Amino acid sequence: MGLRIVIAEDSLLVREGVRGVLDSQDDFEVVGLCEDFDGLLAAADEHQPDVVVTDVRMPPTQSDEGIRAALQLRETHPRVGVVVLSQYAEPAYALPLLETGSDGRAYLLKERVSEPAQLAEAVRAVATGGSVIDPKVVEVLVSARSAQSRSPLEQLTPRELEVLAEIAQGKNNAAVAAALFLTERAVEKHINALFAKLQLTDEPDVNRRVKAVLLYLSETA
Repeated sequence: MGLRIVIAEDSLLVREGVRGVLDSQDDFEVVGLCEDFDGLLAAADEHQPDVVVTDVRMPPTQSDEGIRAALQLRETHPRVGVVVLSQYAEPAYALPLLETGSDGRAYLLKERVSEPAQLAEAVRAVATGGSVIDPKVVEVLVSARSAQSRSPLEQLTPRELEVLAEIAQGKNNAAVAAALFLTERAVEKHINALFAKLQLTDEPDVNRRVKAVLLYLSETA
């Protein structure tokens, strides 16, 4: 059976463009279309999709409905992958999407609608628990750090880099410990050490994890 997809977008032109791209894939089935935050949540309940593709801004407030829907679906439909489409390349827009974990989440620029392969790849990735950050968002991070003489990641030990690589896959501490054959206590120590080296010690833990992951992706993608 193909992946069942709900599309949430208030612009008819963009919505039909996204549907056209997804309908062209043999393994995709668009099962629902909606135009706003409440409609998206109702469609998720009704159709039980594998993936939601949503605009970042929709009615009723045209602010961050797509992000809020992704966070709510994490609680109500944890197996549903979410691809957020946005016109903003700044990492600040992508950070809230990843606050509860990067697994099953993607942040793409709307221009990817004209690149069927990339949009389809993102849909397939989140359906299997993967994550995708638009290359242009990563480029912004790279550019912001290009003036630095050395990468902050160079300060990390090989083991700390391994731990960060696992975190970048959306794993929690227990999963990282299992993957690297470490105790959870050892993983916590490595994480605290890499946070300190990356100068992320004065922020909430969730934000530190997200920013560390984005830094890692910006220099290893």
